[in-house]
Amino acid sequence: MPSPSRRTVLATTGTAVGGVLMAGGLPTQATAASSEVSTPGDPWRTVLDDADLVWQKLPKTWYEGPFLGNGFLGSGIYAEPGTQPGGATTALRFNIQHSEVQDHRPQFGSLFGLARLPIGHFTLEPVGRITGIDWRLRLRDAELTGALTTDRGTLKLRAQVHDTRSVLAVEVTPSAGERDFRWVFHPAEAISPRAAFKPLPEGYAGNPPAEIKEYDGVTAAVQPLLAGGQHVTAWRERTRAEARTLYVNVAHSHPGTTARDRAVRAVRGAAAFSYDWLARSHRAWWHAYYRKSFLSLPDARMQRFYWIQLYKSAAAARRDAPVMATCGPWLEPTPWPNTWWNLNVQLEYWLIHGSNHVELDAVTRALSEFRTNLTKEMAAPYRADSLGIPRTTDPSLVNGASVTDGGYGVGIPGQDPPTPEVGNLMWALHNVWLSYRHTMERPILQDVLFPLLRKAVNYYLHFLEPGADGKLHLPATYSPEYGGNSRDCNYDLMLLKWGCRTLLEVSELLGVEDKLAPRWREVVSRLTAYPTDANGYMIGADIPFAKSHRHYSHMLAVYPLYEVTGRTAEERALIERSLAHWVGFEGALQGYTFTGAASMSALLGKGEDALKYLGQLMSRFIQPNTMYKESGPVIETPLSAAQSLHDMVCQSWGDVIRVFPALPSAWADLTVHNFRTQGAFLLSAVREGGATRWVRLVSEAGAPCVVRHGIAGAIEVRDGRGRHLPYEDEGDGAVKITLRRGGSALITAKGDRPDLRISPVEPNEEAPRWGLPAA
Repeated sequence: MPSPSRRTVLATTGTAVGGVLMAGGLPTQATAASSEVSTPGDPWRTVLDDADLVWQKLPKTWYEGPFLGNGFLGSGIYAEPGTQPGGATTALRFNIQHSEVQDHRPQFGSLFGLARLPIGHFTLEPVGRITGIDWRLRLRDAELTGALTTDRGTLKLRAQVHDTRSVLAVEVTPSAGERDFRWVFHPAEAISPRAAFKPLPEGYAGNPPAEIKEYDGVTAAVQPLLAGGQHVTAWRERTRAEARTLYVNVAHSHPGTTARDRAVRAVRGAAAFSYDWLARSHRAWWHAYYRKSFLSLPDARMQRFYWIQLYKSAAAARRDAPVMATCGPWLEPTPWPNTWWNLNVQLEYWLIHGSNHVELDAVTRALSEFRTNLTKEMAAPYRADSLGIPRTTDPSLVNGASVTDGGYGVGIPGQDPPTPEVGNLMWALHNVWLSYRHTMERPILQDVLFPLLRKAVNYYLHFLEPGADGKLHLPATYSPEYGGNSRDCNYDLMLLKWGCRTLLEVSELLGVEDKLAPRWREVVSRLTAYPTDANGYMIGADIPFAKSHRHYSHMLAVYPLYEVTGRTAEERALIERSLAHWVGFEGALQGYTFTGAASMSALLGKGEDALKYLGQLMSRFIQPNTMYKESGPVIETPLSAAQSLHDMVCQSWGDVIRVFPALPSAWADLTVHNFRTQGAFLLSAVREGGATRWVRLVSEAGAPCVVRHGIAGAIEVRDGRGRHLPYEDEGDGAVKITLRRGGSALITAKGDRPDLRISPVEPNEEAPRWGLPAA
């Protein structure tokens, strides 16, 4: 597959008029009559085909193989562990996992009694010995295609997890020598995956074995649960012409036993159709998904990585699916078999905003839907007016924290146990704030953010006390994972100040005169300064930052809260000193250390440093299929790396849209289209030869528009019909433009009429594909 380039295939419906391509009736050059952007040909197909993962070597683990999913049902594919004498591979494994399948015994805590439960896997067992493979995970179609070669013949396969039917369909077309291949289902023991890593709680045992029976042509493995309910894996194989297609569905029910009938119906319904018939609607959904935004940069390996993360996001997340657990829908043996709220969730969902995929936002939906359960997680004296979220929960935000090692409930400042990790809900609500800011949808603000944030802040207000210095102080709380409790912990101080400032802003937006507003203002003005020392930000007043630590929880005011941004030389020096000190301790650094460092560098405009940190992430931590591990499979870090790329390409904090704020010199050319910014703007922009050529913004909400465009010299601003728009010079390369809802503005150098086609850029050099290519 050729690398992407600026050479694009012109749309077959386009016609040339005076040397200017007309695509869909829109000119591709800015003229006095129009400032519209066009996409002749199919740039999405170009970049997505180029980003396909390939395998010419057999993957042997979760970290190497293809993965399919739709936010609910997931399948990871790799060689079945275990070999015949002489080392021959005997079978291919298709894992079957589902994000809704969990236990329901809260008395054993979120990590055992409420844990996600393994379901099982199918083995594709050829007649002969596997000798080779040639596979491609086609991102554009969300489909695995290719062939498996044995010493008896070949097995051509296609596989998809259907977007809406939630059915895994695997079509296998065998050669003559492989006609007798078979599928075998292997139910997993329905026990928390943490059991392989930690001692079992007293009285805890796995669930009874699954029962496999046939129901009118559909086979089902019915897994009963000790707490009531069941999860069921149903399947059927159909033969059409030379091809045999396996259809698989998983359903879960608690406390009822409806899962079996639902799974059997789903399989029977899907099996009535051919693989190709199912694939049509499946592919249509994915094609529309990708076309909501576009990014191309000259680093081919990084560009491919980015598009794989967009694929991974939609394979792992949907608004109505459970909030992602630590390894998404692809459950494997792990010490972390549930949803983690002290960093993982937040990082998993950041990229949905800039990439214009807010339809994947399960965080806002879950926090709203299960807010009553959050109340129940609080200690009794605080339930009336406060909220928090434990470190770990199940999909309905239940924890079961009364159990030893049960998942660390909402701690009480100044007390331990439970560990007083208090800020997790505040940080999660920052994600909700981002969803509001990128869409400007009032219901998010009014129905979710304001009532939940008010109670999250209120919890802190119970414990704030004035000190001898006249400032407000917090008793000892816990900074995630550092060890030890500290007064005036930066994790909590930074989130508390952000929360109070945001409540004041939201109150004004909603026109609410809240009785607590004076208290919020007092916190903003009197809260003690964030503890620092000669090395920068401390963990808290009692604990310096003095050892290797993967989290950047002590620096949230820098990123992602953007309160401390380097506005002054002193502030910039503090950020630089804190960042250098944090990453300077080797030993405990992990992948998201480097994504955080990259985004902080991007904040400072240091594109070379940001790229350096992402390079370390790629070389040290990212696996062949772009997955990631820390003692077990985890998913947040690669997704947050995509957000770090966003931060290099565009930032929109502080009511200013910054175009290309932190690009390395090697990225002289870059194209972005329909990138979603705060204020609900869609940004398109092109950089050529190291300079920004043009910037276009479309307003969805009519919000104030201030943009730092990066175009040198005098500029022109025109609307969608090519008419000049007035603007105000805000200084520092920024202009303020008045745009109504639906209005657009094109910014160019004065007198310039650039080509407004959206096309992939030419790569700087060849790079290997992700997956396991032959070389």
